[in-house]
Formats: sequence, C-alpha cells, structure tokens
Amino acid sequence: MKYTIEFKPRAVKDCRRIDKKLARIIFFKIESLSNNLQGDVKKLADFTPEYRLRVGDYRVLFEIEEDKIIIYRIRHRKEAYI
Repeated sequence: MKYTIEFKPRAVKDCRRIDKKLARIIFFKIESLSNNLQGDVKKLADFTPEYRLRVGDYRVLFEIEEDKIIIYRIRHRKEAYI
C-alpha cells in the first residue's frame, strides 16, 4: 500500500533544527516509510502519536489515518518521549 505523507507544523519546525545532512537521511527514511511502512517502525504502547520510526538517534513520531501518514514530531531520542 502506498501512503501519502503530511507534516504537521511542529514537525516542520523540528526539521529546521536538524543538521541538513542528517535531515536528508531522515527525509529519505520517511519517503521509504510511505511505501508499505518500510523501516524500523514500532507501534508505541500508551503513547500519542501511535507509531515511531527510528533513524539513528532521531525518532519520527507519526500516526496513520486511512491512506495518510501524519508526521507529528522529529526529535532526538532523549527528547522524543517526554
């Protein structure tokens, strides 16, 4: 299944803080995520948003609604689950 990707304003703001080279890697992983949820994806227990994608030391927090992936945050792992 092919998903479309939507970024919330907070995720866009998070991206601006990340080094450009690392941001390219994260965006590449997010793009591959849209192709049948490929990547290091885990469903989170008792946490909103429901899923995370691990990209090195960064976590992409997202939810799935029908055929859309909604990216909420892109944070360093020590800040992601606060």
